[in-house]
Amino acid sequence: MKRLWGRRWVRVLAALAGLGAVGVLGPWLWVSVASAGRVHSVADAPTAPVALVLGAGIDPGGTPSPYLKARLDTAAQLYETGKVRVLLVSGDNRTHSYDEPTAMRDYLVEAGVPTEAVVLDFAGRDTHDSCQRAHRIFGVDEVTVVSQQYHVGRAVALCRAAGMTTEGVGDVTVRDRFPRDWQVGWAREKVANVKAAVDVLSHRNPVLGDPEPGVRNALARS
Repeated sequence: MKRLWGRRWVRVLAALAGLGAVGVLGPWLWVSVASAGRVHSVADAPTAPVALVLGAGIDPGGTPSPYLKARLDTAAQLYETGKVRVLLVSGDNRTHSYDEPTAMRDYLVEAGVPTEAVVLDFAGRDTHDSCQRAHRIFGVDEVTVVSQQYHVGRAVALCRAAGMTTEGVGDVTVRDRFPRDWQVGWAREKVANVKAAVDVLSHRNPVLGDPEPGVRNALARS
C-alpha cells in the first residue's frame, strides 16, 4: 500500500511539473515567435514615426538608473539618425515624489533632443500598460519600442498584441557593466513572460482616460 501511494505521489508531482513547464514554455514561445526578426540594433533598425521608451527606475534625486540611461541614449541615437521622429517616454508617476517620465524627458533634452519631440506618458506602470496606452490613448499605430535586449522581445510581443506594427531596439551596453544584474533580469523575464500572457489573455486594462494628442501634435511639427 505504501508503495502504491508513493507511485501516485510521483505521478501527481510529475503532472504538476508538466503543467508548470507548459505554463512557462507557452508564454516564452509566444514571445519568441511574436518578436522573431523584429529586434534590432540602432544601426539596422527600420524607420518608424515613434519610439516608445520604457521606464526603468530613477533614484530619489530623480536621476535615471543606469539601465534607463542606456535606453534613453538608445532612443536619442534613433532620433539623431532619423530612425524616429518622436519619442514617447512612458513610466511610473503614481506619487508626486516619483516621476519617471519627467526625468526621462529632462535627460533626453540635455542630450540634445528637442523638447517638442518628446511626449510624456505618466501612467506607464509596466510594459503592458505602456504598450496599451501608446495605442489606445496616444493613437500610435507604428512604433519602435526601446528597452534592454533581454526584455525587448516581450515588449515587442505586448505592443503587437496592443494593435501596433512594432519593431524593437535592444540595448546591450549595460551587460558588461552589470553582469550579475543582467543575468537576474534575464532570468526574471521567464516569469514576466507568464504575466504578459495573462495580461493579454485577460484583456487587462491599464489606467485609461481621454485620448492624448501629444504624439499627433509632435509628429505634425516634425
